[in-house]
Amino acid sequence: MPLTAHNRALYALIFGMVVVAAFAILTPEAENNKIAELRRTAEQGDVDAQFNLGVMYYNGKGVTQDYTEALEWFRRAAEQNFANAQFNLGSMYYNGEGVSQNCSEALKWYRRAAEQGNFHAQYNLGVMYHDGKGVPHDFSEAIDWYRQSAEQGFAQAQYNLGYMYYNSKGVTQDFGKALVWFRRAAEQGFADAQFSLGLMHNNGEGVPRDYTQAVEWYRRAAEQGNIHAQYNLGVKYYKGEGVIQDHSEAVKWYRRAAEQGPAQAQFALGLAYAQGKGVPLDYPKAIEWYRLASGQGDADAQYNLGLMYTDGLGVPPDYIAAHTFFDLADNNGHEDAGKALDRLAATMTADQIAEAQRRARAWKPKTWEELKGQLDRAR
Repeated sequence: MPLTAHNRALYALIFGMVVVAAFAILTPEAENNKIAELRRTAEQGDVDAQFNLGVMYYNGKGVTQDYTEALEWFRRAAEQNFANAQFNLGSMYYNGEGVSQNCSEALKWYRRAAEQGNFHAQYNLGVMYHDGKGVPHDFSEAIDWYRQSAEQGFAQAQYNLGYMYYNSKGVTQDFGKALVWFRRAAEQGFADAQFSLGLMHNNGEGVPRDYTQAVEWYRRAAEQGNIHAQYNLGVKYYKGEGVIQDHSEAVKWYRRAAEQGPAQAQFALGLAYAQGKGVPLDYPKAIEWYRLASGQGDADAQYNLGLMYTDGLGVPPDYIAAHTFFDLADNNGHEDAGKALDRLAATMTADQIAEAQRRARAWKPKTWEELKGQLDRAR
């Protein structure tokens, strides 16, 4: 299983000095007086007051939320070289909050903050170079900014730097360096890094293969909701690798992942129902989970649906449906589907085969968002 896609989400705004909390116990009149005093101080050029006023307008705390007003106060502080304000101003330009979206302007303010050592801005600059937003796509430049942020301890940057070393993006592939950066992020509780560290222990990449360590890191990530770790932890329990084999525990983790959308986990859960491992044998439930995985293009689920429609397991026998699923599985690269098609076709009429082929041509994969309304049937 590949590493999780690298985390390209930009870091959100900084709300460092939350003034409003200090007003919480004041009467409304006293609070208004404090806000008026803060505004006067800000208008006199006090950079902390300008930044705090921007935070208040952005969050709508103590004042009516107003992104345009927030932008103005962040700008005033940013122009006085206040790094957190520069970062926030860049984020508002990037997100189009209180102003038209402008990646070039976002980049300018992120850079000013980053050059002062703001690790959030350094990380976001790395993301923008990685994605080519507001600047030409440049992995090497992305790595440089990720590294500057990572060396200050920012877990997201540490994870992304590890990802770049693992996948040879802008650098020569180096599992040892990937492991170092994944570990630093993982030890801060960053779930994607914990999963990646588990995967490297599982595969023996940069470290000796160690299923027990893999399970430990998968578990940490899985308990935070990482769907890839949940699925992989289920696999370990199913096979008894690094843990005592326990099909019921495998099903528990497959289910947690499957209900969030991954086709692999949905197929695995369907297979558990079809085999009666970790759950009572239940062909109809197996079919529902296979359908969810098949709808997303999973060849294994399509092939197994073909088998179940051929043999009438959990559904009435239906050779047209079976042929359709074998055809889809074959198109998606399942190695046994072609032979299954040939065997089944020998028992079907030309009209039945033509109808099955028509259905297969008309089939289109769906996203999990489109399919998850069917989840209740599978539970």
